[in-house]
Amino acid sequence: MSSARDDIFSNIRRSLGVTGREAPRLSAVAERLRSAPTGIVPTRGQGSAQEQLARFRSEAELVAATTCVVTRVEDIAAEVAGFLREHNLPATLRMGSDPRLTGLDWSTTALQVSQGPSQGDDLNALSHAFAGVAETGTLVLISGADNPTTLNFLPDNHIVVLRASDLRGDMESAWSAVRARFGKGILPRTVNMITGPSRSGDIEQQIVLGAHGPRRLHVIVVDDTP
Repeated sequence: MSSARDDIFSNIRRSLGVTGREAPRLSAVAERLRSAPTGIVPTRGQGSAQEQLARFRSEAELVAATTCVVTRVEDIAAEVAGFLREHNLPATLRMGSDPRLTGLDWSTTALQVSQGPSQGDDLNALSHAFAGVAETGTLVLISGADNPTTLNFLPDNHIVVLRASDLRGDMESAWSAVRARFGKGILPRTVNMITGPSRSGDIEQQIVLGAHGPRRLHVIVVDDTP
């Protein structure tokens, strides 16, 4: 039994007088997949490393995220603790097994740190971003034990660490970085692109933060650029 989709495509092929199996068509498709040509890329996210950092922070803050910059990895723990204290939040923190986070000296803070995916009862979570997109203030997070996807959506407050050297000017460059990391044609199970805290305008067209995920998103940028 053919589906409505099959019927539509059959009608299109019949009107064009083709079957879809012609050698030139197959060759054209194979070449496009092989070369993966880049489309038009906006210039708004381009510039020097510092210009991209400024653009990223500006765009992220426009959508209600907060950002800060530290110059040393060793300052991350204190910044996390300070953010939670500033917002009168419990001194608890859930993170994955990312060695860039677990290797920090959390003993210098009063935080109770736990590891593993969230079961939905964590208020605060910490993740490390794979990349950031200057053009839109977007974070790119890769799923896995290092940074479980549940931490991106279940806790009320999400803190994300991003290295400035992992900033990309545009979405296309961010996807190129993902392909370069994992290999062409191979992707991680989930790639989450997050722009600001969760929001919804479904109820009376009023924007409500935290409707489907974190109500706060704080980005700690480690400025490791020359």
